[in-house]
Amino acid sequence: MHGREMRTCEYRCDVKRAGCSRDDESGTTAHLNSGQWKVIKWWPNSLRGVDAEIMAGTLRILAILGSLRQGSYNRALLKAAHEVAPAGVTLEDFTLEGIPPYNQDEEANLPPRVAELKSKIRAADAILIVTPEYNYSIPGVLKNAIDWSSRRGPEKVNVWEGKPVGMMGASGGAQGTSRAQYHLRQVFVYLDAQPLNRPEVMVADAAQKFDADGKLTDEKTRGAIQRLLEALVRWARLLEAGRTAG
Repeated sequence: MHGREMRTCEYRCDVKRAGCSRDDESGTTAHLNSGQWKVIKWWPNSLRGVDAEIMAGTLRILAILGSLRQGSYNRALLKAAHEVAPAGVTLEDFTLEGIPPYNQDEEANLPPRVAELKSKIRAADAILIVTPEYNYSIPGVLKNAIDWSSRRGPEKVNVWEGKPVGMMGASGGAQGTSRAQYHLRQVFVYLDAQPLNRPEVMVADAAQKFDADGKLTDEKTRGAIQRLLEALVRWARLLEAGRTAG
């Protein structure tokens, strides 16, 4: 976004890039196409208030889990996301078992699991990445899956281009996967995806926030997940409004 406060200045840019124009205190106008402006209520520092026309309909989110471990905190975090998903949202999980190490020699005949991942990314309205942090960065299995899925292949299509992406993660340390998430954002710059800037969900000291059965017990974290999903839905709808109008 253009700033923390939008009450005194006017902002105008393409809605495909989350642009908006502040005209007065009652709302904002988003540029849908040449010569046409659509009023959308907007609040500083948020995506709240996107109008009902943009928000209507079912939205499909593909949730990619960056951990293979069955008892991982991030698998439990994803389970909690299902529990607080907004109405009208279909949240589909994709785990990374079965994806081989990237090999360019196999691009012409993709491994089945890779082809499935690319197809699901392409069909999804938005992506949610749920990941741990390994050695200050992105887990190898997740980076490998992104590398595979980013290849254009014979169809010459980047399935990540323009795709709204939210991310969250849990770790036992104090950083809460922040470094992994920031590295993911760097990757998505090159892939021309559209990561959601806020809210950030970085769950630190995860052992204190899940019980022995892997159920999230920390209500503050539960609320943060809910707000992330709501913001991702609004972000995806706003981007789609720009694409269909432009």
